[in-house]
Amino acid sequence: MRYALYFTPPEADPLNELAARWLGRDAFSNEILPATGVGTPSADAQHEVTAEPRRYGFHATLKAPFELASSVTERDLLDVAADFAARTPAFAIPELVLGQLGHFFALVPAAVHQPLQEFAGRVVKTFEPFRAALSEADIARRKPEGLTEQERANLLRWGYPYVFDEFRFHMTLTGRVPAEQQAGIGALLRDRFASHTGKPLEISGLAVFVEEERGAPFIIRSWLPLAGAQS
Repeated sequence: MRYALYFTPPEADPLNELAARWLGRDAFSNEILPATGVGTPSADAQHEVTAEPRRYGFHATLKAPFELASSVTERDLLDVAADFAARTPAFAIPELVLGQLGHFFALVPAAVHQPLQEFAGRVVKTFEPFRAALSEADIARRKPEGLTEQERANLLRWGYPYVFDEFRFHMTLTGRVPAEQQAGIGALLRDRFASHTGKPLEISGLAVFVEEERGAPFIIRSWLPLAGAQS
């Protein structure tokens, strides 16, 4: 079993509902939702390009998936997460936009937002005592030979390459999109998420996700509001 600390909007938030319909699964309920593609891309194409992010659910990674250290329990993790959320003020990213990161699409901040960087760093450090050391196989899966020196150091020290200065907040909407489909998928996503882009995004909660066994869908074990979050 693995756990992860992610950001995702509240269950009833319109952005969460829209993203769950796009991805084809709601991480709160674990309900499978039918692909909604009409025309270009087709429902089948939509289902294919969302396969990888569908398993993880709509989220932005803060503390990447980890097995629990032998000295702690799930209850310990949930208790610390609740305390952390209660003591951490909610805040907003000034502007959310659709970004293309290599061959995949995600919702990202329009610019680096330092309060967000600091929040993510605090999550990494606070929950590090709960993380069991990576296995050699886990390290190999990250393809360390393709990482920068700093990213490799982060992987070995923190279990994930993209933390602190390497952290870039992104809420993934697709897996790898073939080059010939990128223009169409990008246009569709710009239209589909237009009501949420060009606007602030409130970072209102911290979610504990769980993967019951390797390869299983990640589901939300607990969604915890940050202090002062709008209800």
